[in-house]
Amino acid sequence: MRAKFVGLVSSLYIIGSTMAQADEKLAEDFSKSPETRWDYVADTVMGGVSSGQVQFSSEGNVAFARLTGTVSTENNGGFIQFRRKLPDRPDEGVSGVRLLVRGNGEQYFVHLRTRGTVLPWQYYQAEFPTSEEWTKISLPLSGFKASGAMLRAIPVADEITTVGVVAYGRDHEVRVDVSEIDFY
Repeated sequence: MRAKFVGLVSSLYIIGSTMAQADEKLAEDFSKSPETRWDYVADTVMGGVSSGQVQFSSEGNVAFARLTGTVSTENNGGFIQFRRKLPDRPDEGVSGVRLLVRGNGEQYFVHLRTRGTVLPWQYYQAEFPTSEEWTKISLPLSGFKASGAMLRAIPVADEITTVGVVAYGRDHEVRVDVSEIDFY
């Protein structure tokens, strides 16, 4: 009897731990080896001349990703970004993306890719402002715009495969910090 009880408790612990890990996979606070999950990408992959980098830092007890560089629209370019391939897609009940950000006063974007964005230039995009103060931003999925007519109008939560923070579309200097990003 005791063995069955221990087995049941162990099973519940494993299930609970697995569920907690699944939830953690969709939330990022940049505190535990974010460089293993996030990649820097620039328009140079297609001949553009933008340049930059993503660095992972902390100030006090706040860990964050900092995207810096220069976006140039020369040579058909115009973006730098850091993005993450999601280990699991969000639940169908997810209605948006939430970030804690600060920056240099420029407008930046969140780009989402889904199972339906098969071409490299396909994505869903939502814009957000920055200021020198940490600011919580909520971006409803209904506010994301498709990059082309071949995509559905708005992304479907349980089809999202990547999330990226992007400086895009105009010549400008980039500095945007993100200390949290998750789905709500």
